[in-house]
Amino acid sequence: MDKLSVMKAFCRIVERGSFSRAAEDLGVSAALLSRDVKLLEQSLGCTLLTRTTRTMSLTGNGQLYYDEARRLLAQVAEMEDRVREGAGTVAGRLRVNAPHSFGVTALAPILPGFLARNPDLNLTLSLDDRVVDMIEGGFDLSIRVRPDMPDSSLIARPIAPVRQALFAAPAYLDAHGIPQAPQDLTDHQTLEFLLSSATGQWEMTGPEGVIPVPLHSRHMIGSSLVLRDMMIAGMGIGALPDFISNAPEAKGDLIRVLPDHDLPPRHVYAVTASRLAADAKTAAFLDFLQTALRSPR
Repeated sequence: MDKLSVMKAFCRIVERGSFSRAAEDLGVSAALLSRDVKLLEQSLGCTLLTRTTRTMSLTGNGQLYYDEARRLLAQVAEMEDRVREGAGTVAGRLRVNAPHSFGVTALAPILPGFLARNPDLNLTLSLDDRVVDMIEGGFDLSIRVRPDMPDSSLIARPIAPVRQALFAAPAYLDAHGIPQAPQDLTDHQTLEFLLSSATGQWEMTGPEGVIPVPLHSRHMIGSSLVLRDMMIAGMGIGALPDFISNAPEAKGDLIRVLPDHDLPPRHVYAVTASRLAADAKTAAFLDFLQTALRSPR
């Protein structure tokens, strides 16, 4: 029995809370993982996991084994990363989670260049507009676009600023008029992003200071890409980040509304677990993101 491999598999099972999900991550069968855990328990002379048809939990010995295994694996990973860095290679599987709209519009154009530079790297990219638990999901890095990041045990690095602004299609503005002040927005059809951290109002900052604009939107959209398309179709005024608005604005499909007023700025954050701070493949991806996203898009 390869103790190091079994140790890694056991930790993944605990973190994912499921043999099947851990097996999917590791590219093996759930039956193989179950057999390995049984052999591990036999070699240790104790039970590590208690399982029923619906639940799985750690025993006291299982918790001790998991804690010590994570510590040892972190030391092994750090040692391997130092060796790889010394050899100038970035290899292994990098697991990244990002918002769907950001992945499609900002990551997709630049990922081929990163992978071409690192031919020994394998990428798993998961796109989800909702915030996921990156540890439970088994991710090395999670990209989040937010005004700020709450305090947590994770490490959040600001990668690039994001401009938020209001836009509408020329056809909509021709039909309904162009707002001249934030207060005028209450007389217009507005579209909102369903997963926004501040639904129900926009905070506009301009020459007169900060003006809260209450919204009574008929349509709440859970995808920024769908929101963009509805705005292009002339269905109302909405807020978009620059990585989505740049292309339709350049083509004339969308026009910025109230250009003298700004919405609260956001940032692209790269979130990692603390033990991955020196991970070679994660560090390489972070460096690449900072360079690529801060270049004109």
